[in-house]
Amino acid sequence: LAALIVVMLLGHWQEMKAVGQAQGALAALAELLPDDAERTIPDGGTEHVSIGDLQNGDTVVVRPGGRIPADGTIVKGDASIDESMITGESAPVAKHEGDRVVAGTVATDGSLRVEITATGDDTALAGIQRMVQDAQSSRSGTRRLADRAAAWLFWIALAAAALTFAIHAAIGDPAQGLSAAVSVLVIACPHALGLAIPLVIAIATSTSAKQGILIKDTSALEAMRTVDAVLFDKTGTLTRGEHALTEVANIDRWEADRVLALAAAAESDSEHPIGRAVVAATQDKGIDVPTAEGIDAVPGKGVRARVDGKDVAVGGPALLAQLGVDVPDTLADAAARWRSTGGAVLHVVVDGEVVGAFTTADPIRDESREAVEALHARGIDVALITGDSRAVAEAVAGELGIDDVFAEVLPDDKDKAVGDLQGKRKKVAMVGDGVNDAPALARADVGLAIGAGTDVAMEAAGVVLAGSDPRAVASVITLSHASYRKMRQNLVWATAYNAVAIPVAAGAFQWAGLTMPPAVAAIAMSLSTIVVAANAQLLRRVSLKPAEA
Repeated sequence: LAALIVVMLLGHWQEMKAVGQAQGALAALAELLPDDAERTIPDGGTEHVSIGDLQNGDTVVVRPGGRIPADGTIVKGDASIDESMITGESAPVAKHEGDRVVAGTVATDGSLRVEITATGDDTALAGIQRMVQDAQSSRSGTRRLADRAAAWLFWIALAAAALTFAIHAAIGDPAQGLSAAVSVLVIACPHALGLAIPLVIAIATSTSAKQGILIKDTSALEAMRTVDAVLFDKTGTLTRGEHALTEVANIDRWEADRVLALAAAAESDSEHPIGRAVVAATQDKGIDVPTAEGIDAVPGKGVRARVDGKDVAVGGPALLAQLGVDVPDTLADAAARWRSTGGAVLHVVVDGEVVGAFTTADPIRDESREAVEALHARGIDVALITGDSRAVAEAVAGELGIDDVFAEVLPDDKDKAVGDLQGKRKKVAMVGDGVNDAPALARADVGLAIGAGTDVAMEAAGVVLAGSDPRAVASVITLSHASYRKMRQNLVWATAYNAVAIPVAAGAFQWAGLTMPPAVAAIAMSLSTIVVAANAQLLRRVSLKPAEA
């Protein structure tokens, strides 16, 4: 009896150790937060307080190498922020005044003052912890199957034990019958079967969380292996979601940098994305921008201002018509070429003469091509959906090698595009980041919210990609196949083990000299559990790095 207890306790210890390792991601996430924070006080000094004492509106000082104690907005300072523990992206992200920062991330090379906007359970880090916990407790189809099998095994074990005792007693050996019945009950203990799926889920969700892949629903993870079409929203998913200057044209008497400087001066107070792109371009190029006076925004047309004693106007065709100016042939040809690829075109007018033009576009993410290629390598069709013009959509699709395009789609109709693909008997994964993507994310077989998506989009999605790298979609598929393979292997092993072990323990092969005392049955049961746990641990070796996805 003592040997039986020792062996079974050893098996339980191995089981709990495996489960504890799988759930270690939650503890690791909690450890990202510092114990205290340096909060500013009214007299201009600072005080050290527990992070539990922080409140919204407080301002904290984060020094180089320090962890940010709560979600907030930078009110002073610049720094590169290591967000790898949240997003899985290894490269630090440059943050400036006005940018949002997340609790648990590290300011690697600068000092910041951060105004707190969320604390405790309201932080993004706490939200990630809840997602991991919910995922580990959620029940996929495979897990429900394993639970039902474990429940049936309980009754099968009881019936087999009773039958074993009855048969041995009937042939005149009740003592052997009792021993064999105990062996049947011990060896049929459904630990291995009950652990086969939950342990794989725990390891998959915790490992993926470290890579910035947050599984909200394990059914979504399981369904990803069946996906044969991925529909990407364009803006903010395959592209950066912000305009950038791509090309400048000028007449012979004017230099391109001078044209750009005047345009930036006129746009210096603009909140329009194109205006900001022009100003950003001059900063990147190191171009000195003169001061503008009398800036006048013309709604729907452009902007006018007085710069260096000259009347400067920047705008599109409507502004040119209002000013009554003609566009030189060289600039008209450039504008036509830009528009053919979906670029936005603006002209620069100085003292009534069109002296230059420029185009902006929403740049494609560097990782988008690799994301599409990785999906194609798996035999998965890739489609793009956008509210932009067909010219813009076709240009992006052509550059990335995307198979199908849904262009000029109204926000309310995005879910209809998902339905169209499903109507072709495809299992569809939808990837998006905005409020208008939520219905499509919900309709898709699997919805994936990417990057700093809206709360609505993340609520509708089954998987949240904390980073902005579209290659992570292929990583989710890799994880789905690997975790399902481990679930299936564990189920097959646990089922086969019981199918063989129960008859042996019952004495069905006693005629051949093959018996199984209770202590040996306990060893076999423990070994079965250890095999399942060890096999599940191999899931940690699956690489989810985008470059290797």
